[in-house]
Amino acid sequence: MPKQKTHKGTKKRFRVTAKGKVKHRRSGTSHLQVRVSAKRKRNLRGTGVLDKSDTPNIVEALASNSY
Repeated sequence: MPKQKTHKGTKKRFRVTAKGKVKHRRSGTSHLQVRVSAKRKRNLRGTGVLDKSDTPNIVEALASNSY
């Protein structure tokens, strides 16, 4: 049986923590920030945790290769 390849787009966007949670960068943080309120920009800082219902799909796409 051939091995499953890592989905490279998923590898660039997600990271699995030691406890199995999936971290991601929040959307809307790269450009066009002038029209966004200061409160919204402040709340977009850092990383978010993906919902646990989406976690199995991401882990499968990563094929155990998260950094």
